[in-house]
Amino acid sequence: MLVTPLSGRCAEVVGWAEHACFGISPFNSYFSTGRIRELAAWGLARFERVDFFVPDAPSAFTFEALGYAPAKAVWKARRQGQYTRNKIATALGALGVANPGARVLGWAELEGNAAFARLHDEGLRRYAEDAGFRDACREASGWVLAGRLPAGQRPGEEQVERAVRYFLAELPLFLDTPAIVGATASVFCYHQPPDVLHRLYAGELGWRPAARQGFAVVKPSTPSTPAPKPGVAGDPRVAGG
Repeated sequence: MLVTPLSGRCAEVVGWAEHACFGISPFNSYFSTGRIRELAAWGLARFERVDFFVPDAPSAFTFEALGYAPAKAVWKARRQGQYTRNKIATALGALGVANPGARVLGWAELEGNAAFARLHDEGLRRYAEDAGFRDACREASGWVLAGRLPAGQRPGEEQVERAVRYFLAELPLFLDTPAIVGATASVFCYHQPPDVLHRLYAGELGWRPAARQGFAVVKPSTPSTPAPKPGVAGDPRVAGG
């Protein structure tokens, strides 16, 4: 794997090799069962503990922004989320991992987590009160939406406002996964982070990740399939089944 930490501190966290959290997008064909198995094999060999973040239920916010009725958006998110969980279970089972479902962090696992709730609430507060933070979140969400719209069409203000709830739901994992999973240190792994995460880890948004939270761009050294367009962990721009 090619590993590129976002900062010097992130490089230290990668070096500690305690915990890795892989972002697995429910609606991105990049994450085939084979690709997940490849990532898992690398993570299990390098880190003491590995989990897989699946932003399943929050994906409904993006579909609502694209015009789906709320009930239909929830149904699509739930169906694809389960499909993604099944792919992770298959990949981990092939590697001999017992109880692979325990390695998945989806909305069902996170919404009752006290640390996650605290971070999520703080993100909502900052979004409401900090214009710079709000603009950065909206820019990231608008970029994701633009990739789902016809060429040349830009998302409207209301669309972005709906979609940003997705980004705010996954933000806690970028800020303090150690507190959420009970680890001393953790590195979040994804193949194409949006610009807002570079700014977050550079300390430009007024809210810094925890001291022992890292982020690394992780890609196969010899990719077998073309990489999709950049996006956040749950970017639903490429249908995955």
